Amino acid sequence: MHIGLIGGIGPAATDYYYRSLIDSAARQGFDLDLTIVHADTPTLLKNLIADDGAAQVAIFTRLTERVKAAGARRVAVTSIAGHFCIDGFKGVSPLPVIDMIEAANAAIRDLRLRKVGILGTRTVMETRFYGGIGSADVIPPNGAALDEVHQAYVEMATAGAVTEAQRAVFLSASRAILAESGAEAIMLGGTDLVLAFDGRDVGFPVIDCAKVHIDVIADLAAQ
Repeated sequence: MHIGLIGGIGPAATDYYYRSLIDSAARQGFDLDLTIVHADTPTLLKNLIADDGAAQVAIFTRLTERVKAAGARRVAVTSIAGHFCIDGFKGVSPLPVIDMIEAANAAIRDLRLRKVGILGTRTVMETRFYGGIGSADVIPPNGAALDEVHQAYVEMATAGAVTEAQRAVFLSASRAILAESGAEAIMLGGTDLVLAFDGRDVGFPVIDCAKVHIDVIADLAAQ
């Protein structure tokens, strides 16, 4: 199946999706049919902060028209921050939307977890993954740690690279959540967090929501 990806938000996340889908196609033995369009990270962050879902939905809809014209039959947004308006987008999208929130909720339900921590933008953390996790309590960082994680995440996503100082913020916040709340795992509630966590043994269970989303996309792409 031809898949359309709305990428660019941020660049590292788009690269992660692209490389992962190529790897899945090679492992599963299917030809990957994919079109990627570019959305702008600063514009998304501005609309997220202003809670202007209508403006972002209009952008996503315009980009989806482009991938539809290229032959795509499904579309996915390669950004958890971009899912702040996903319900509105699904209501008007020219193509069926592959929803990361639904995919992550299903994965956590299947793992039978009851309490999970979360990292990401302020909105993602404060809304507990947009209220989309029905089978577990979602625990954000406490106090100043929430602001520190948000700032480190936005800087990392915009730059497309992680610093050791930013990585230390994410790891410290994660360990505090686990110690203080009894959470069983940490959700990576930002697609760019792969920069800080991928390939590392951090000493605690991690749920990579982007990887969960990618696996659903790959299954559809294989059809």
